[in-house]
Amino acid sequence: ADRCVSRWAGPKLEKGRAKWANAARAAAKQSRREWEPEIAEPLDSAGLVAFVAEEVRAGAIALVLHEDGAAGLADAVTAAGPVERILLVVGPEGGVSDAEIDSLTHVGARAVVLGPEVLRTSSAAAVALGALGVLTRRWARAGTTLDPTAPPPRK
Repeated sequence: ADRCVSRWAGPKLEKGRAKWANAARAAAKQSRREWEPEIAEPLDSAGLVAFVAEEVRAGAIALVLHEDGAAGLADAVTAAGPVERILLVVGPEGGVSDAEIDSLTHVGARAVVLGPEVLRTSSAAAVALGALGVLTRRWARAGTTLDPTAPPPRK
C-alpha cells in the first residue's frame, strides 16, 4: 500500500509468508476447519487492483474499509444479496490512499465503513470478519434462524 511502512522483500518476504502460513495452519486445526486458508504471495497496490477486478468480474463483491466510505459494511453486504465470495481490503495504519481508493472503486470495489470510529488495522480486520460471520451464512447451521431452509419456529 502507498502508506505502508513495512516493506516485504528478500528473505523477509519468505520468512513472513511462512509465519502467516503456519499461523493459518494452526488456526485451521484448532478451529476444526475442513480446509486450510491459502496464504498467497503479497501484492502491491497495482496487483491488488488487478486481483479485485478479476474477482468482481467473476461475481465477488469487494469491500474496502475506508473512513470516507459511502455505506456501512452491513448495508453493503445485505444489499449485495447471496454471493460466493467477499473480498475485504483493510489498509495499513496510515489508511488506504485516495489514489488506491479511486483505483479500487474504478474496478468495482465499494468503500465502506465499520461504524463511527476509525479502528486500528488489526482491530478493524477482526471486527469486520466477525461482522461478516454474522451477516452472511458463514456461521449458519442447519436448523438455526440463519438457515433459510429451516422450518419456521414453533409458537
